[in-house]
Amino acid sequence: MRMLLLVLAAVALGGCERMSELGRPPALAAIENPTADPNWRRVSMPMPAAHAPGGTGNSLWRPGSRTFLRDQRAAQPGDLVTVLVSIQDQAQLQNSTERERQGNDTMGFPRLFGLESSITRLLPNTVDPTRLVETNGTQTTSGSGSIRRTETVAMRVAATVVQVLPNGNLVVTGRQQVRVNSELRDLTVSGIIRPQDIGSDNTVRHDRLAEARIAYGGRGTVSDVQRPRVGQELLDIVLPF
Repeated sequence: MRMLLLVLAAVALGGCERMSELGRPPALAAIENPTADPNWRRVSMPMPAAHAPGGTGNSLWRPGSRTFLRDQRAAQPGDLVTVLVSIQDQAQLQNSTERERQGNDTMGFPRLFGLESSITRLLPNTVDPTRLVETNGTQTTSGSGSIRRTETVAMRVAATVVQVLPNGNLVVTGRQQVRVNSELRDLTVSGIIRPQDIGSDNTVRHDRLAEARIAYGGRGTVSDVQRPRVGQELLDIVLPF
């Protein structure tokens, strides 16, 4: 009875979100401050030793600038930088394993301090002391596996600088949502970039992000039918067989 109540409660909780959007497309998330998210944490990374800046008297060159003009690239919290996501991963694995083992064991004691004659009095006359125990076994294992995966994601997403580390590296995070025909696609990007890796057009490639976290998914009418029901997912976890 308790298990039934737990299943019903899980099904009810999992269906609340879908029931709230009954007859309507998935709602877009509101634009919020990323640092206000309860799951957001400040990043702490190993930093180099601090160096005193050199003198710049009578110099037109500004430290940290690549030109005499103002640098338009992201550099401070709140600035925007475009992250170019271009993922093309391919993997192919194939394994084959075969194992076979055979064993035969025979144990007896035809001579045991003269006590072998007493065995016939304790055991039936058909027992042969020289072959008290005899075992044999055969084990055969054969297995094969194959994995072939191809993934391609090409998108551009604007991220916000949320933190500047002591060594000048920038912590960025960005989110992009697109809704088409009641199907919502959600792309989130976060990581750490060097200001030197930001191009003159204020873009940075995703492979220049340290501690990169890139998630691409969605929900809606199509995604809903592709995902198992909450009750089925629960049974897959708790059932031991």
